[in-house]
Amino acid sequence: MQDSRSIVAGYDGSAEAAAAIHWAAQQARLRGCPLYVVHCSIWPLLTKNLGPVPGVADSGLERAAEAILEEGVSRAEAAAPGLDVQGTLLHGLPASYLAEVSAGQEMIVVGSRGLGGFLGLLVGSVSLELAATATCPVAVIRPALHPDGPIVVAVDVSGSPAALEDACALALDWRAGLTIVHVHHTPPGYGQRGPLDADAAAGDVLSSVMSRARALATSVPVEGRLLTDTSVPHAILKASEGARMLVVGSKGHGFLRETIGSTAHAVLHHARGPVLISRRRQP
Repeated sequence: MQDSRSIVAGYDGSAEAAAAIHWAAQQARLRGCPLYVVHCSIWPLLTKNLGPVPGVADSGLERAAEAILEEGVSRAEAAAPGLDVQGTLLHGLPASYLAEVSAGQEMIVVGSRGLGGFLGLLVGSVSLELAATATCPVAVIRPALHPDGPIVVAVDVSGSPAALEDACALALDWRAGLTIVHVHHTPPGYGQRGPLDADAAAGDVLSSVMSRARALATSVPVEGRLLTDTSVPHAILKASEGARMLVVGSKGHGFLRETIGSTAHAVLHHARGPVLISRRRQP
């Protein structure tokens, strides 16, 4: 790849991947950066017979993989005429290769279903694995698109600086409103409200994040919502209904914290609209 930062999009020929390519191409045009379309062929893992069938033109597993990549590039060019689009064919498991080629890039974009075909069912969700291993933001494009909706970003007690920066950038790209959501988690048994000092602390978090957002995204409207719920993912998902994009951090608290935060994990599983997982290179 070139030294300039680019957007990387995975394509496997599915309808979900086609939607991701379309979104990625438009996003690359907005940011003025190249788009790299990547197709990962798993066939070399399963057979050595990749060549053409004797006497049959344009046949063989390798040619089929090339055709899928060409289709993805064509879709991107149609979605954003004039965009610098390049294609790369790789051989192996999609998640590991996509994480590798997207290192240091603007973002990586995938569809809501795996890029590995039937093998994806065996190795797990590509989007979940990328959310745990990629070193740049991961956009997972889902069918429920709301082009006129706001950007919704969920922040925790740290202020989720990476997620906030990504959300502000998207809001500026699309001239969309920005909604900042902070969930005051109340475990079962506390009722509708928790201790008063906890309420005040949650309000302080939201106020601080809103001030930073207004400094980062000066030309778009910013609003904050302080929510109370016994389930953080439930509150975030409900607040993101109708959002153009839901942005969450990749880390969290729970039994999955060593790979991907439990909140991000739940959001990826249950969100109906596009989700951006804010990833950054780990030291």
